[in-house]
Amino acid sequence: MSTPAEPRVSGLEIRSIDYVPLNERHGKLWHLGPLWFMSNAQIATLAVGLISITEGGNLLWSLLAIVTGTVIGTFFMAFHSAQGPQLGLPQMIQSRPQFGYVGALLVWVFAYVQYAGFNVFNSVLAADALHTTLHGGVRLWVVVVTVVAMAVALVGYDVIHKAERFLTYAFLVIFGVFTVGVLATLHYPPGSFDLGGFRWTPFLAQFGVVAGYQISWAIYVSDYSRYLPPDVTVRKTFYWTYFGSALGGIWLMALGTLLAAWAGEHFDTITSIDAAGDKVFVGFGAIVLLFAALGLISVTALNMYGGSLTLISAIDSFRRVRPTLAVRLLTLALTAALSLVGALAATSNFLQNFNDFLLLVLYLFIPWTAVNLMDYYVVRRGHYAIAEIFNPHGIYGRWGRHGIIAYLVGFVVMIPFFSVGTLYVGPAAKALGGADISLFVGLPVSALLYWWLTRSVDVAAETRLAEAEAAELEQAAREHREP
Repeated sequence: MSTPAEPRVSGLEIRSIDYVPLNERHGKLWHLGPLWFMSNAQIATLAVGLISITEGGNLLWSLLAIVTGTVIGTFFMAFHSAQGPQLGLPQMIQSRPQFGYVGALLVWVFAYVQYAGFNVFNSVLAADALHTTLHGGVRLWVVVVTVVAMAVALVGYDVIHKAERFLTYAFLVIFGVFTVGVLATLHYPPGSFDLGGFRWTPFLAQFGVVAGYQISWAIYVSDYSRYLPPDVTVRKTFYWTYFGSALGGIWLMALGTLLAAWAGEHFDTITSIDAAGDKVFVGFGAIVLLFAALGLISVTALNMYGGSLTLISAIDSFRRVRPTLAVRLLTLALTAALSLVGALAATSNFLQNFNDFLLLVLYLFIPWTAVNLMDYYVVRRGHYAIAEIFNPHGIYGRWGRHGIIAYLVGFVVMIPFFSVGTLYVGPAAKALGGADISLFVGLPVSALLYWWLTRSVDVAAETRLAEAEAAELEQAAREHREP
């Protein structure tokens, strides 16, 4: 399909969960690279690289766990990204064909909790960085960070892409120098690079947290590719997303592991970065922290943007929502307010338990990503009647029993393999010495069960319906704008 040569409406973004018509498709495919690189290349990602060191693993095997966890976890989120240009829809609304018009609430609630949890952590971390360098109090900076992030999220898709490209260029300079300084000036404990220091439990713990962190991006990715023209290939969309996210993740998680191995029991994200930066030259630690705060603000904006879309999707399940700027503003304000309250109330225990939160996110979204990807790439092969996704009485039904069953079964069979710090260790995980292999259980079970349950789906009939509704869908999408 070719894109009509009509001018695209600029300014504040109005669209939310609705289909993006062809005349509003724009942007370049390579923009996904900097967006997903910078989304991961911020110091909250440092915390993901700590768990192996804190549980007694050595530096070498911690780095290998980070690389393998990133390589595998990013694979899934990048395939979700390729759905955006083809469907012109944000990510979570795409769950309706699998889970039903109302049934998709099951995963939307979990997604919204994830957005809230990440925003609390990011806001507090950014405020701590700003307080360390500029002073003024952490609570004041939490408010500033929240307000600025909300403003960026309100302007929307285009400004987020542009901001992430600018931050990527600056990151390569500032964190490039910082990384060289870390490698050249810090000293590590004996045995840090000993291949014989392998320990199964910390390795799998680190692997699981990293894979979970990367899979957690899966609920975002189509949000930032849905405005691209539909003629971009799945393969290229996958590559730009995959390598951007994987490189940013490995870089920052590896930095976290290096800093944790150097600082030992005295490690603290902000103070350790400050101290390591000052080893390059006095005052450089403050420069790194100030730039890091900008990165955290940008990813907080991403979370608010995605949280707003998820909240609108949830409300639309009960009452049809016409996408307008007012709706975006209201849901963004609510999402920002929840983030602010959580950040102001956060305790040191919350921040210390961030890795446990990441594991819980992994558990909740492993079955969802398996079902969604199996449906898109194997069962329906990208053929959806998009207008029916917004029809409460449409062909996808109110409750998608196939998706719900596959999700719940996949989650239940994972439970014995859970290993969440001191919160819960399942019997299978105990038998494996505390190692967590739930990822390798839940993914295939949910995916294969969903495929088996959906063997009778008439994809050809759905495709014919989609073709019949295409012109009306396009026209309706163009008309549903504010004057």
